[in-house]
Amino acid sequence: MSGLEYWIFLGFLIYIVACSASYLLLNLVAFDTLRTYLQQKRTQGGQSLNNGNEPPISVIVPAYNEGTTIVSSLRSILQLHYPRLEVVVVNDGSKDNTLDVLLSEFGFLAFPENISDSLPCAEIKQVYLSRTHKNLKLVDKANGGKADAINAGINVCHSPLFCCIDADSILEPDGLVRIVQPFLNHPETIATGGTIRIANGCTAKNGRIISKGVPSNFLAIFQMVEYLRAFLFGRIAWSRIKGLMIVSGAFGLFRKSTVVDAGGYTANTIGEDMELILRMYRTMIAQDKPFRVEFIPDAVCWTEAPESLKVFASQRRRWHRGLSESLMLNRSLLFGRKSGILGWVAFPFFILFEWLSPFVELAGYIFTAYLLLSQQLSFLDASIIYIFAIQLSVLMSVVSLLLDEFTFPGSTSMKGVLVLIFFAFLESFGYRQLNMVYKIQGSIEWLRNTKHKWGDMTRTGNWQK
Repeated sequence: MSGLEYWIFLGFLIYIVACSASYLLLNLVAFDTLRTYLQQKRTQGGQSLNNGNEPPISVIVPAYNEGTTIVSSLRSILQLHYPRLEVVVVNDGSKDNTLDVLLSEFGFLAFPENISDSLPCAEIKQVYLSRTHKNLKLVDKANGGKADAINAGINVCHSPLFCCIDADSILEPDGLVRIVQPFLNHPETIATGGTIRIANGCTAKNGRIISKGVPSNFLAIFQMVEYLRAFLFGRIAWSRIKGLMIVSGAFGLFRKSTVVDAGGYTANTIGEDMELILRMYRTMIAQDKPFRVEFIPDAVCWTEAPESLKVFASQRRRWHRGLSESLMLNRSLLFGRKSGILGWVAFPFFILFEWLSPFVELAGYIFTAYLLLSQQLSFLDASIIYIFAIQLSVLMSVVSLLLDEFTFPGSTSMKGVLVLIFFAFLESFGYRQLNMVYKIQGSIEWLRNTKHKWGDMTRTGNWQK
């Protein structure tokens, strides 16, 4: 190779090793955190987490075209082991039978609710109160998107803490009791997040997961591997070092007053969950107040992963566009004077290894093809480099799968673990490249400032009985 090609090649190699080493380090931090966390749980023995001092919580469930899953989701929420609970489901102008299903299933009657105007939202047509569950409310409003629906729910709810749960999700019965613990132990806590697990392949009945399994759909299996590697252990580690930049929109608990001070959810962004957390950080730093955001690994929420390529593509484009928007809108955190680990470690990491990674990967493929065509690199050498990159990716996935099995035994059967390890190897041959394409498309949509929309997130509901 000539001088320029050599240095470009070396740059790609350094990037790959640095990225893999960073994720491996995060996994090790996550494992140590989980080990300590589980030791504390064993020390507590069978001691109940309920101590009678739990603050009231409002669970907000934004629903758009969720007629197939909304009933099971609400049943699971209403069965939660939490003493002071208010449930607010927000029908965001659904075009399917979501509203009719809710009205018939829970016996809702129109209720003259006093609605706050703390946060802007689309027109609220009617508020209903359930005859069968006195702590269950329904807000019927004009369509405004998920962020707008959550703002409407915040305006209607009355608790100091609120929890956002996707309408296609099911919480473990002790989910709220576990996710609220940091608020009880640390008064400066402003948000906590729980673990999201793939429900495809499981069976739910009456709002409870009664059996766990691996999906039969190949696309869903790939996502299951990805969730464990990128989402679960990454967030545990970032929480440990005080650099957690996202609380999943599928399951998060927030201090209502802090969210209102920050301006609520922004309706003109797609990644509203990450953007809100970063804006809450900026608000607290500007007010010179202490704050804490934690991730609770055993507060579990089950959700359905897309099984069609169309829905998957829409989701991944949306996620990467949301990441782009969130980083740009809150760029003042980067190397900010008071931003600490968040601004000096987490923010650069997300720019280099999350936002930039699909562009580096595409450039790597193009550069390798150029070296092959110009005969500066043999096919054998190119194959060795690609195998090396695959091995690093498989190593990260296998480590995550084994950590999950060691720390949460029984979450996946041995046969399921072997299937997931096999798919961890396969994901480098198509799935990874598809993800790359969709992420780049999301970034291009953001750069071109095209009108964003969620798209129809079609759910099968096959796992719910």
